[in-house]
Amino acid sequence: MRGADEQPGSMFSYVSPDERVPQDHPLRAIRRITDRALEHLSPQFGTLYVNFGRPSVPPEKLLRALLLQAFYSIRSERLLMEQLQYNILFRWFVGLGMDDPVWDATTFTKNRDRLLRGDIAEVFFQAVLLHAETERLLSDEHFTVDGTLLEAWASHKSFRPRDEDPPPPAGGNPSVNFRADRRLNETHQSRTDPDARLYKKSRGSPARLAYLGHVLMEHRSGLIVRTAVTPATGHGEADAALVMVQTVPGRHRITVAADRAYDRRPVVHELRRMGATPHVAQYMGQRSAIDGRTTRHPGYAVSHRKRKLVEQSFGWMKTIGGLRKLHHRGGPLVTWIFTFTAAAYNIVRLRRLLEATA
Repeated sequence: MRGADEQPGSMFSYVSPDERVPQDHPLRAIRRITDRALEHLSPQFGTLYVNFGRPSVPPEKLLRALLLQAFYSIRSERLLMEQLQYNILFRWFVGLGMDDPVWDATTFTKNRDRLLRGDIAEVFFQAVLLHAETERLLSDEHFTVDGTLLEAWASHKSFRPRDEDPPPPAGGNPSVNFRADRRLNETHQSRTDPDARLYKKSRGSPARLAYLGHVLMEHRSGLIVRTAVTPATGHGEADAALVMVQTVPGRHRITVAADRAYDRRPVVHELRRMGATPHVAQYMGQRSAIDGRTTRHPGYAVSHRKRKLVEQSFGWMKTIGGLRKLHHRGGPLVTWIFTFTAAAYNIVRLRRLLEATA
């Protein structure tokens, strides 16, 4: 018998969103890890809000929504609000009921900026690491440091001389000819993102307005334990690496793996001064600062097998987390988003690690 194509105008449902989500859905384990981390953030949340006025977007729900944006590669917060309107899975993860109204995209963005002022991304990042530490998944002896290019949300047309008066409005996409001009970061600056710098990753590659994102990864589980964002000046990788290594707690000796870009005598000498053994990939010939004292040990080869895991984190953060082309401007906001996306990557990896050890 053929069923009738009935389309009722309204519907009553007595099934909760939690019952609609399968028990083995990956977001269930991610939700447990996220909620455990958010419990540690309650004191910081209390300092960001006053005790009067209209209630704002709950910070816990806001952070869960931002995690969904990273997990599902949603390119804008306006599209994220659209998904929350009709996606039951998203509503369940964020903590919204079926009849709860969804926030306006502008309201959501302004509330996110309040968390930016409170440096919540770093606190959330550390809370996720605390969960991994209590499960004995972190190494405190062996690390890898590396950096990646983050293309800024600014065009070459915005890169103008610093002392030049702003051009008159010429529509949404004015014609600009800069082919014969010599453009340097010392003399030019982006009008849309002044913190971005013109940077060429390698000889023969095109120059881009960009930032550099840096991570320190531990070797036991491949989790990111430190993050940093610097202007793309060409010297930020070594400086950020030394700063991140210096923040490793304890007085014991550690190993730090890195690629050939870090094979420079000042960097290697400073790592040794800090009590770290530099497992840095060697330049061929006399240029290398790494000699047989380091390469003869079996741990040197192990470090170079493990350091490839850092490329997985960069790949996930760019292809899934949406950092291949930044959607935010300004150094502080880019740093916030980079740290938060690193925390999202750690949550995804932590879910798999906990399932493997269960």
